[in-house]
Amino acid sequence: MNNGDIMRRGERMAKTDAVLIARDVSKVYRRGDCEVPALRGVSFAVERGGFVAITGPSGSGKTTLLNILAGLDRPSAGEVRVGGERLSDLDPEAATAFRRRHIGFVFQFFNLLPTMSAYDNVALPLLAERRPRREVERQVGEMLDAVGLAGRARHRPSELSGGEQQRVAIARALVMSPELILADEPTGNLDTATGGDILALLRHTIATFGTAIVMVTHADLAAEAADRVLCIRDGVMAEYGGLAKNGSHAMVPELGALAS
Repeated sequence: MNNGDIMRRGERMAKTDAVLIARDVSKVYRRGDCEVPALRGVSFAVERGGFVAITGPSGSGKTTLLNILAGLDRPSAGEVRVGGERLSDLDPEAATAFRRRHIGFVFQFFNLLPTMSAYDNVALPLLAERRPRREVERQVGEMLDAVGLAGRARHRPSELSGGEQQRVAIARALVMSPELILADEPTGNLDTATGGDILALLRHTIATFGTAIVMVTHADLAAEAADRVLCIRDGVMAEYGGLAKNGSHAMVPELGALAS
């Protein structure tokens, strides 16, 4: 399936329940007199409750794409919409507020504040929005319970295992009830068994909250947890076909599309 096929599929989603739409996204960096293309006309969409994995070798453009999807960087051409909002239309302050309210983030190295408890780390987005204390207590309690850490709320990151720290990070990503979660190598710093538990938790959050997830990963096992697997190579995106272990798309590349 080539880039045009992916976008036509995305346009059908856009007419229904698409949370994220990337349309003809390109990114070019300038180095002196040279132009270095990082992304070339990337187009795809993710529906509510969808789980998309993006794979590809180092330097293929995955991180650049994730930053653009988050509104942390702007494309040289094309557009990204989250919940119908065109991210490039937002000034920096508005973009920060939009991310806080509508996009959750999960990182490879957890990005928890080491001097704060699990409870306080999860509460941060709510406190930034000046939510009432009772609402904060209720939301944080519900999220920690949802990730199985209700009994570890007062523990600091150094007192938690890697898997527990990632669960805290997922709770923090969910606490504002975002439409979209962007996950950057969420199992990359975990052993295989713990990584499998985190992937199961991500799928559980989709079933429970209807959140859409876009996950960047190098790990084939992690990608197999997704409903769709997209591959970036040299800034060009293609979709994998077939059936995966979870009954969705397997990782069998269409080499003609990858080579185009």
